Amino acid sequence: MTSTDLTGPGDPADTPADAPRPAESDRDAAPQYVLPLVVRIERDAPPARTDALETAARAVLVLLADESATGDGEWAAAVRDWQDARIRKVVRRARGAEWRRAEALPGITVHGTDAEVRVFPPVPLDGWPKDLARLQVSGTHLDDPQEPGAPAPGGVVLWLNPELDMSAGKAMAQAGHGAQLAWWELTPAERASWREAGFPLSVRSAAPHQWERLVHDGLPMVRDAGFTEIAPGSCTVVADHPALRARLEPSAGGC
Repeated sequence: MTSTDLTGPGDPADTPADAPRPAESDRDAAPQYVLPLVVRIERDAPPARTDALETAARAVLVLLADESATGDGEWAAAVRDWQDARIRKVVRRARGAEWRRAEALPGITVHGTDAEVRVFPPVPLDGWPKDLARLQVSGTHLDDPQEPGAPAPGGVVLWLNPELDMSAGKAMAQAGHGAQLAWWELTPAERASWREAGFPLSVRSAAPHQWERLVHDGLPMVRDAGFTEIAPGSCTVVADHPALRARLEPSAGGC
């Protein structure tokens, strides 16, 4: 799986969605942090790809909403420092004893249908805990045994760019980015409602004609910095949240 970086402004999770955000130059100059995620992939029972993507996206949201990451929480300073710089996420894989060691570190495990993803407080780029640094980033391939069904009508959907070929880890990080962009744009009441519902969401690959519309709808869109796998500036995910769609006007922008 792969490291990735999100372009675009950051917004601390416990501030209003319309709060001032760091300028691009300030974000580049700030100390750089990364959000570690570890997916459990046992040799004989790997999770389905879509299940892993959706679980990773929810894991990011769970961390952003957790009391440890907001206000005076024990992770709040690290989360603020991370969001004031480039929004990097790295997805690593673990099984057996590796997974048990990862679970012993401070973090939150989020369960999907079969997938398990543990998210950890942000760490400096060169300051990974030993038991996480030794985990593999690349070399994992996940499939969907069956084609995922249509997302629930009116639900939150993270739409993937159908023209990009991303590894499972890259796609998990991108789904997490999309969920985070949606979270930033919601009002406190909308965030609370989503959290109370358990952060329901779907991750799906858009049809080509659908993607062409999505990138011009004015919804939150992830542009990758291009450090790994895909070209800089590639649009990877559009976050289609009903609350955002209801109030955003179509823009003249696009990818």
